[in-house]
Amino acid sequence: MRNRIFTAGAGAAAIAAAIALAGPAQAAEGDAQLSVLHGVPGTVDVWVNGDRTLDDFAPGTLAGPLALPAGAYELAITASDAADASAAVIGPVSVTLAANGNYTAVANLDAAGNPTANLFTNDVSQIEAGKGKLTVRHTAAAPAVDVLAGGSAVVSNLVNPNEQTLTLDPGTVSAAVAAAGTTTPVIGPADVTVAEGTHTIVYAWGSLADNNLQLAVQTIEGMNSAPGSVPGALEGSSAAAPADLAALTAGFGAAALALLLAGLGVARTVAARRGE
Repeated sequence: MRNRIFTAGAGAAAIAAAIALAGPAQAAEGDAQLSVLHGVPGTVDVWVNGDRTLDDFAPGTLAGPLALPAGAYELAITASDAADASAAVIGPVSVTLAANGNYTAVANLDAAGNPTANLFTNDVSQIEAGKGKLTVRHTAAAPAVDVLAGGSAVVSNLVNPNEQTLTLDPGTVSAAVAAAGTTTPVIGPADVTVAEGTHTIVYAWGSLADNNLQLAVQTIEGMNSAPGSVPGALEGSSAAAPADLAALTAGFGAAALALLLAGLGVARTVAARRGE
């Protein structure tokens, strides 16, 4: 499930930056799990309740998950090195996370190449024994695409910012992305592993016109257990390697988490009074 949360700019970069600086934090019962892919050109500054919380956050980062108490978070985004948050490019914006929800926020380009962001709700329901799930999300500045496995289309006519999910036998899929109705890859081919009891999510992002399309891969493991009980682990590609699915270790510390939550305290209090 996908919800458009910002209409322009790298709004999700705010949370991505906090995640990138954070280390393992103990998740409390009812916390939401949030992962972030930052796929919009340009660095930004992040402000929480008028205070600069993160400085010069760069694109090309896939990070998470971060455990966050359910509620509304107020964020503002400015150009790098802005004097204050009065000239925010985006915001202040409220992002609401439900208890026990599992989300991925993607700052990306729309099909026409305009900066935008989307909040996807990740399926953490149980997977039948002996199977895995593969979801493909189109978050690139590109027209409709087909996703190929072994040279044949397994997902057809996928448009930005939609997604499609398949239930598959475990194994390694040689995946590529091509313009709809064609078989010439514009991304890949690249090996994607589908494991039993695991939800593998592949993102196509970047710009076809700028020749910088990339793949990022997120995996949410332990889907044989109760829904929503197991946080996701992330893998991803660097900006320098468009089809490289090298692992990105998800280790994040309590210090930066405390910094983020301290800055967001006022927003959460207001949300609580409103009954959100």
